[in-house]
Amino acid sequence: MIAALRGVVLEKNLNDAVIDVTGVGYRVYLSLLALARLPDVGQPVKLRIRTVVREDALDLFGFLGADEEEMFLLLTSVSHVGPKLALTVLSGLEVADIAAAIGKGDVGRLTQVRGVGRKTAERLVLELRDKVKLLSLEGKGRAAAAAEAPARSDLVSALVNLGYRPQQAEKAADAAAGAAGDQAPFEVLFREALRALRGGA
Repeated sequence: MIAALRGVVLEKNLNDAVIDVTGVGYRVYLSLLALARLPDVGQPVKLRIRTVVREDALDLFGFLGADEEEMFLLLTSVSHVGPKLALTVLSGLEVADIAAAIGKGDVGRLTQVRGVGRKTAERLVLELRDKVKLLSLEGKGRAAAAAEAPARSDLVSALVNLGYRPQQAEKAADAAAGAAGDQAPFEVLFREALRALRGGA
């Protein structure tokens, strides 16, 4: 199984990236937050990888840090939560925020992430409440890092990575914050920004 990739970013897409490792391109699925923080096309990168094998596919899921990978494993250990849904959760909230929400039983915070219904959120809390305690302690460092690099800068970076001009990205980020609020999950802000750009923002 592939556990890590070290190579060059060949492509960045909405839900995945292609990493060139000595001439072989690996398509890797990442969270929106990880994609926003991925180096520019042509730059070197190292990713932690989880390989998921199914009857009809072999998918690679990538992570920039150990805490994100550990949270992914915790999330996918919950019944009815597959890899794609786990990435959706990681796209909407920082790892520390996910751990805090689960630890406090804050179902409302979890359901703010698009694609996470109340039943799923309650299941996450029920099955992971005790397991996230150690992870949430590690997450304090991530929360501090997030404060230094707020969601807005990640949002602008993600839009620029998709090919939009910085001025367009800044304007769309402002529109997204106005529509959804500064405290909205990253995924919500990202989709609002894309909606604004498609509307001619």
